[in-house]
Amino acid sequence: MTAGGQSAGAEESVPGPPTTPAAAPDAGAEALHEPLPETVRVRVVALAADALGRLQADTLPPSLRRVATFAPQRRARLAGSQIAGVLERDADFRKSVAEVVREGVPELADAVELGSAPPAADPVDLAALAYLLRPDGWVGLVTAATDAVDADRIGAEHRRASGEIDALRARLDQAEHELKELRARHREQLATLKAENADLRRRLGEARARARQAQDEAQRALAEASETRTTAASTTAAGDAEVRRARQRLEEVERELAGLRRTERSGRDAATVRARLLLDTVVEAAQGLRRELSLPAVEGAPADQVVAEVAGTGSSEPSGHGSLASDDPALLDGLLAMPKVHLVVDGYNVTKAGWPDLTLGQQRDRLLAGLGPVAARSGAEVTVVFDAAETADRPPVAKPRGVRVLYSPVGVIADDVIRDLVDAEPTGRVVVVVSSDREVVRDVAASGARPVSSAALVRLLAR
Repeated sequence: MTAGGQSAGAEESVPGPPTTPAAAPDAGAEALHEPLPETVRVRVVALAADALGRLQADTLPPSLRRVATFAPQRRARLAGSQIAGVLERDADFRKSVAEVVREGVPELADAVELGSAPPAADPVDLAALAYLLRPDGWVGLVTAATDAVDADRIGAEHRRASGEIDALRARLDQAEHELKELRARHREQLATLKAENADLRRRLGEARARARQAQDEAQRALAEASETRTTAASTTAAGDAEVRRARQRLEEVERELAGLRRTERSGRDAATVRARLLLDTVVEAAQGLRRELSLPAVEGAPADQVVAEVAGTGSSEPSGHGSLASDDPALLDGLLAMPKVHLVVDGYNVTKAGWPDLTLGQQRDRLLAGLGPVAARSGAEVTVVFDAAETADRPPVAKPRGVRVLYSPVGVIADDVIRDLVDAEPTGRVVVVVSSDREVVRDVAASGARPVSSAALVRLLAR
């Protein structure tokens, strides 16, 4: 028999469920007045089911003979009620079962019969043995064992209930703590939301004020635009009328100019004859004077003096500004046909106007290669000035015959060198300056030179 009992010492006793009817009292014997507790009944049935296999078949009650062929656990499971009923009704069968059980636990059986159960014994086992052996006072043993089982059960339930209560209290404390934290968080969130709400209200008020201001400004702008549109319409009408009057006046001036040109052409023919006659006289007189005085041929040119000064001093002070000029190559051809003409070219101003995609070296080579034939064909003195005010580097160039090449000194721009060249020429000599720089054009024109646009030279070289 196995020991699987429960500890004694419970605070109160609760009778088990009435699963087995009270034993029928033998003649002159004790009897239970209450059903066996369920745990005791199960243990009694288990002991009896195990003992069935050890009893002689002819000693078994007829109702249990077939059950005896089953395994012990199967007997208790399938025929537990039958075994319990036969034990209650058949005292001889119960005694036979008790003898078999005694053989398994003789010491515990002797103690039960003597009424001195060991304190450490399982109350369920004691109650089952007392029920089967039925010594004197067995009812008290069963009752005491039942009370101990009930006390253990109640104690276990009490401990379980206490544990559950403690767990519930802990959960309650935790819930209260979490509730406090949640309330604190909610208060913080509420304060934050109130602050955000106040800030949003303030910003909304500012936005509304800005919107009203923008609307007022838009209305004022619309009013101003309408007024401006009206003024522009009236101004346009007045301008159209003025343009019509100007066109009429221009037509009148053009008619007058055509008449003047016709008159001037007839007068210029007579003046040309007189001028040619005077020029021939002056030329013959100059030639005669030259022969009479035996004047030598003129050597050098005024520009050579400027070249010498630039090479000697290396710097000069800036001196002037200019304006726009014509870009007709025919004008340049006509000027180059005049005797003793000096052609001064603003180098980079021409090359950057004509070939801006080339490098500076390629631009210089292309300009000089084009000026060689011009100098040879016209016989003009040609001077090309390249700006080198910001660098000490003077790249070598292939100078064609009759073409002079100058780099401006450090700190002096090419425009100033060109002005010096023009100022060095005598009054009356034809000096042609090729540049589109407005300041250069203005200054050389004031000094008596004839400015020509850089585009005119580019177009001339392209022919």
